[in-house]
Formats: sequence, C-alpha cells, structure tokens
Amino acid sequence: MKTTPVGSSQSADLRANREAWWSRATPFEFRHRVVIIAILYTLGFGAFWNVPVGSATSQTTWLVLSSLLASTHALGLSSATIFVTAMALCCGIIGTALRVWGTAHLGATTMTDGDMRSRRIVASGPYRHIRNPLYLGSWLLSIPILLLMPVAGAIFVLVGLSIFFLRLIAREEFHLGEKLGESYLSYCTRVPRLLPTLVGGVSPMGAQPRWMQALPAEFFALSFTACFAILAWRYNAQLLTRCVLVCFGLSLIVRAMRKPR
Repeated sequence: MKTTPVGSSQSADLRANREAWWSRATPFEFRHRVVIIAILYTLGFGAFWNVPVGSATSQTTWLVLSSLLASTHALGLSSATIFVTAMALCCGIIGTALRVWGTAHLGATTMTDGDMRSRRIVASGPYRHIRNPLYLGSWLLSIPILLLMPVAGAIFVLVGLSIFFLRLIAREEFHLGEKLGESYLSYCTRVPRLLPTLVGGVSPMGAQPRWMQALPAEFFALSFTACFAILAWRYNAQLLTRCVLVCFGLSLIVRAMRKPR
C-alpha cells in the first residue's frame, strides 16, 4: 500500500488519542476482553439492580419495543413484533457476516491472542472498507441478544459494550500507530473507523481469505444467529436465552479443540 501524507484533522485526532491514555483499554482489558464481554452479558440478563415494580421489570426488551411500536398505531402488536424480530435478525446476520469475513482475512489465531500483533497492515476484505469490522460485527450481533434481556439490562449492556469496544479500538489503533508509523496513519486517512464505505479506501492486497479457519473461530456468532433465525418466530425469549448459553459453551469447546498442542 502506498504511503500518503496524513491529513491535519486525522493527525490531530491521532495526537488526541495518544494523549487521552485514560480512554484506551489497558493491557489487562485487552487480554481478558472475552471474559469482560461475557460478564457484561451476564449482568444484563440478571439486571440485578431492577427494583420490582409491578410486572414491567420482568418484560423483555423484545416485548417492550414491540409494544411501543404498536402504541404508535402504525402497526398492530403482531406486525410490530414481526418487524422488531426481523430487524434484529438482519442485524445479527450482518454482524455475523462481518465477523466471519474479518476473521478470514485477519486470521483466527489473532482473535484469541492476548497480545496485540503489529507485523503488517491488513487492508484486504472488509478492511478496505472499515478499520474495525470485528467490533462493528460484535455490536450488531448483540442486538438480537439484547432483545432477550429486561430493558434495564439491555440498556446497561448496550452502553457497556459500546464504551468497552471504543476503548479496545483506541488501544489497538494507538498500538498500531506506534509500531507501524506513517503507513498505518496513511491507512487511517483512507479507511473509516466504524462507518464502512461502499468503495474501498485502499487497493486490494490480493490476500486470500482463510474461510475454514474463520468458520470455527466464529462458532458462537454463526450458531446463535442460526438459532435466532429458526426459533425467533416462536417468540420464546427463555428458549433463545438457553440458546445463548449453549452456543457460548460450545464455542469455548470448539476454541479449546482448535488450540495447537
């Protein structure tokens, strides 16, 4: 990839990112990011801070959103529920596709590594359109999961994940800027951080995606999205919550089996 001068606004943004050390994830947070995300989800499903007031606190976000949409009289409750379910499924499918596509180009081992890697710039596949497809994919994948939580829990997880992902992104971009220098800064001026462009900001590198490594590495995203696509139309939040637990447990087994001896 050719190197071009970094724009003044981008340089200022990167300088601010370097100075705002408190906004970046610590090495501990990066190393244990999967555990922290799992804890956030657990707290969201528990929503232990809820003070029982009537039956409202036991309602899922799924039902609340559908009821709010139906209250506008634009749709009936049944149609509103179908609409909310379909939108959540679309988010899950897009998020899963981004994660599989990104992992196929970045490498499956990088996803589970506790240390940040900075050997080269990956500018193929989704990385031509967005710098952080995996985090955007994870955020979109969280939408159908949030529907299964109480409203307070869903809000907590949505805010918590957003803050945590931004902290992880700041840590990784700071590290890559330090290690790769001008070439990475040039890449940042051409490719947006989280809002993908339809036209790639950089020329394709010709790297071949490793799909057979990416598929098992993204077992949780693939399996839960499949469960949601098949079972969501039964509108049984408890059943889908069990699917979250089962898919996550199986993904840990698949990850353990993939580790080199």
